[in-house]
Amino acid sequence: MTSRNTVDPTETTATRRARGEQIVQDLSGGKRPASLDALDAEYPFLAHAVNAYAVGELFARDVLDVRTRQLALVAAFAALGLGDFIKIHGGYALNAGATAEELKEIVYLTTIPGGFPRAIQASQAVSELLASRAAS
Repeated sequence: MTSRNTVDPTETTATRRARGEQIVQDLSGGKRPASLDALDAEYPFLAHAVNAYAVGELFARDVLDVRTRQLALVAAFAALGLGDFIKIHGGYALNAGATAEELKEIVYLTTIPGGFPRAIQASQAVSELLASRAAS
C-alpha cells in the first residue's frame, strides 16, 4: 500500500472530494451523516471543501490509524465544547473499534485542557451518542 502522508500536487479537487466521500461512507458504516447532506444542500462550497480537504486529504493520511485519529478528534472537540462533532466522530471511533469506556475516559481527560463545564458538555454528547446506538 502506498503511504498517504504527502499531498500529490497532480491530484484534482474532484479526486480528493470523491475519496473524501468514500472515507465518510467507510467511517459511518455506509450511512452518510445527515449533517453532511444539510451542508451539501445549503452550503455546497463548504461541503466540497470539507470532503476534499478535511476528509479527502487529512483523513486519508495513514500516520495514525482510523481509531486513533477519531479518538484524537473527539478529544479536541470535547475541549472546544463541540458536542455535535463529538457525536459524529465518537460514532466513527466506535465503528473503528474504540470502546464506550475509551470515549468516557476522554470526557474525564477533558477536565485538564477544557475544564469541568466542557467535560460536562462532552459527557452529555457521549451519553447521547451511546444511548442512540443502544436504541438502534
